[in-house]
Amino acid sequence: MKLINWREIWKYELIQLQEQGKDTAGLLPESVISAMTEDELERACRELYARIDELETVSGCRFVEPSHWPEIMRESGTNHIPSTEGDTLPFGELFDRIYGAWLGRAAGCLLGKPVEGWPRELIRDLLERHHSYPLNHYFTIRHTPQVEEQWMLEEYERNAIEYCKAMPRDDDMDYTILALKTVETHGTDFDTSNVAEMWLMYLPPYMTYTAERAAYLNLCAGVSIPRTAVHLNPYREWIGAQIRTDLYGYINPGNPARAAEMAYRDAALSHTGNGIYGAMFAAAMIAASFTESDIEAVIRAGLAQIPVRSRLFEAISWVIDESRRESDWESAGDRLLERYGHYHRTHVINNAAIVILALLYGEGDLEKTISIAVMMGLDTDCNAATAGSVIGVLNGAVRLPDKWIAPLHDQIESYLAGEESPRISQLALRTVRLITQ
Repeated sequence: MKLINWREIWKYELIQLQEQGKDTAGLLPESVISAMTEDELERACRELYARIDELETVSGCRFVEPSHWPEIMRESGTNHIPSTEGDTLPFGELFDRIYGAWLGRAAGCLLGKPVEGWPRELIRDLLERHHSYPLNHYFTIRHTPQVEEQWMLEEYERNAIEYCKAMPRDDDMDYTILALKTVETHGTDFDTSNVAEMWLMYLPPYMTYTAERAAYLNLCAGVSIPRTAVHLNPYREWIGAQIRTDLYGYINPGNPARAAEMAYRDAALSHTGNGIYGAMFAAAMIAASFTESDIEAVIRAGLAQIPVRSRLFEAISWVIDESRRESDWESAGDRLLERYGHYHRTHVINNAAIVILALLYGEGDLEKTISIAVMMGLDTDCNAATAGSVIGVLNGAVRLPDKWIAPLHDQIESYLAGEESPRISQLALRTVRLITQ
């Protein structure tokens, strides 16, 4: 089994550094890299990571994107220690909102699973050939795609549903459950080393991907935190941390600053810069959804927690402005992909922008929101899951459409040790207990 692809590491690290605004002129040219053997590439990669902190930022770079908490706070403009106090809701309402968040996340994840990683045009083609555009129901195995990429066909056939007995296993849901177990085990003052411990104890290593797998391998190799987020990890600004931190929003109702700080502690194990900000932003939005009813106010509460001179802040602000100029989500979506389509399909910036587009044009409706998130393509299950969490909190479980909730059968399949098939309602109850206790 090949755990590290050195050619891929070099390719994506070069892109990552250039996106960060680093001067890469002194690195080996592509003509030399392409002629190298795997052993030579490994040596080149290890030499690069040994001196990666020495690379200078190019002159004129207008983004400031720190990865350490004090600098993030200074750049965000909040400059305060997150309060431990949040909004107090009656137990029944709190349970309904949190149960809705778990259900909304699962429904969005399930909707996006069959077409994860697909470009927007292929999703539309599939739906139009079956007279199902715009998307308004789960994909089924009767809707056979016509795609050239074998991995797309295999993923669709594996994940499209005929009869669903539970929310099938997905890393988006595994990480939410694992965050719950982390706080149950270590309390709300957990640190990044506690997160690492929980990964090694409960998370199957082959069920990790991109930045998470890189960090996992680093832990096993004895690399110390926070170096685990950088060493041999060119995926450190991809979407992985953003999909892990919804739980911190669930347990901090009305306290986005506290939710963002918890998300930071989790994300710092495997991500830097915008990869961390995506996690903080998502958790903060969800926390704000308990007390804000306006979607834009929810989004701005999340924005308040991340550096204002970051690319993520700029992208989300752009989507908000675009939604005011353009009433049609498809036209706005076209411009979004034109502007941010150069990022990898699992990068945090383009996908977070899609989450915001879906929330703004979804107008608080679960079906409309998660469907837009999926029809936009890219990391469809992640995007619809995060958007579904927000809508689930806003509406509560009792107001979510049975059409989207009933197929879940209140059950999730998981690969986490000891959590193989929990009931969603029980996960919600455990989440509420973290607040009420």
